[in-house]
Amino acid sequence: MSGHSKWSTIKHKKAATDKKRGKLFTQLTKELTIAAREGGGDPTFNTRLGLAIDKAKAANMPKDNIERAIKRGTGELEGAELFELMYEAYAPNGIGLLVEVVTDNKNRAVADLRHALNKNGGNMAESGSVSWQFTRKGYIAVGGKADQDELFLVAADAGADDIQFGEMAEVYTELENFQAVREAIKDAGMEVEEASMVYEPNNAIELDGDDVLQVMRVIEIIEDLDDVQNVYSTLEISDEAIAAMEAA
Repeated sequence: MSGHSKWSTIKHKKAATDKKRGKLFTQLTKELTIAAREGGGDPTFNTRLGLAIDKAKAANMPKDNIERAIKRGTGELEGAELFELMYEAYAPNGIGLLVEVVTDNKNRAVADLRHALNKNGGNMAESGSVSWQFTRKGYIAVGGKADQDELFLVAADAGADDIQFGEMAEVYTELENFQAVREAIKDAGMEVEEASMVYEPNNAIELDGDDVLQVMRVIEIIEDLDDVQNVYSTLEISDEAIAAMEAA
């Protein structure tokens, strides 16, 4: 598996500044609204909404904000129409990108993305030219000091595909097994730091030195755009690259 999820987890920890927290709350609000619009306002029967609520609570988002976002999704409160879009692009050095966008203005969203790419050595790609390089997966980050052997047994028995151990354990599943694995880990008393559906590259690409940092900076610039929810890449990100990026 690529280091994208690991990099995403590190970025979560860096989201303490007011600007980053404001961006995170905006993303969470949009996700709550879209999830409620697509599957209804009851998280018991709407897995996507349940995950969005968990993320919002983990980010200390006020309860009133969560409830308002859900009500806008169910139509109980008025709000701007939101569009959920996926753009395909290339960063420098041939690294493929999938960019998830939620916006109330499609023209602004694509113009901002195109500008960010063109200014930083990337470009937009034709539909289908990048997406085939990714597979949709369930992703679960397990924090605390979970026993590796126990986690492996619990997750594997519930249907996990792959488990990686580092600063925190990262569990990958097929979509149909995602809920079962997540619940099994929680039932075993382990701490689920993050649970979401992600796009993992089928064959991650390794780059050297400055090339890695160049791509990571482009990803960070795109992630900071107002309408962008998530960015997935085909870049293989090492622990050394993460350390260098954090030090930059």
